[in-house]
Amino acid sequence: MHASLDNGQSILRETIASLHNALGSDLDGLTLERVVIGIFFTGVKLSNGHGGICFTPVKTIPEAVCCPSSAKAMPHSGKLKGTKASTILERMFNGNAMRRAIGIAVMNALSNTLWQETEYNGYTITTDADPLDNYVYPEGGKALVVGALVPYIRMLKAHNREFSILEKDTSTLKPDELARHVPDEAALDAAAQSDVLIITGTTLLNDTLEDLLKVTKPNADVIVVGPTASMLPDAFFERSVRSIGGIMATKPDELLDVLAEAGSGYHFFGKSAERVVIAKA
Repeated sequence: MHASLDNGQSILRETIASLHNALGSDLDGLTLERVVIGIFFTGVKLSNGHGGICFTPVKTIPEAVCCPSSAKAMPHSGKLKGTKASTILERMFNGNAMRRAIGIAVMNALSNTLWQETEYNGYTITTDADPLDNYVYPEGGKALVVGALVPYIRMLKAHNREFSILEKDTSTLKPDELARHVPDEAALDAAAQSDVLIITGTTLLNDTLEDLLKVTKPNADVIVVGPTASMLPDAFFERSVRSIGGIMATKPDELLDVLAEAGSGYHFFGKSAERVVIAKA
């Protein structure tokens, strides 16, 4: 898939603007207290005690195979602690995907700040939940899973649903799933023909989410899932996203300790972070 003319960054940029508006001058005083770049997820803790995480896009940095090239991938390593959160947001679109990941983690921490310190505005958050809990699958509907989202692929197979999979790394798919694989050049057509779309939040990292949302049916059920998408939802809802399945960091230090030891969702859900469903009120 190719990025759209606005580079596919509108959702992130609009959400950053919403964070600035909601936090006001409080944002100016917030800094990074801790950053962990784990194998699976990148996490941050802000100076106000709130945390957020994002998928670690290791595969997008093929040049990071030796010290000199790795230094180019992360030029601010060792200097991030104490950096203003607003500075991280300003830098996140200038550079590689790792810089973007840290920026998104900060966005999620700032969103978490608002969720735990203010009232929700126009949406609801349900904890310990999944967007497909009690979901009524449309009769004869076609689903598209964007990303190797194992729990959802397993669920669709168990219920004998018709679905396709859009995933760049086919090595992550089982033999029976490869028959459902959609090549990149057919991605938009598959999205346009689907009644249910379950999209990984990592599409925010590679600027492919907005192209998919532009072609979906008006009545399609679009769900974005994963820790990466755990942020203010307004920009998503304006683009026909039905709900977001993300996380809320509850114990940031414990969460980052787990990430530093190559932990994944299986290690932190229900312990240092809670699954949440963000939906329109």
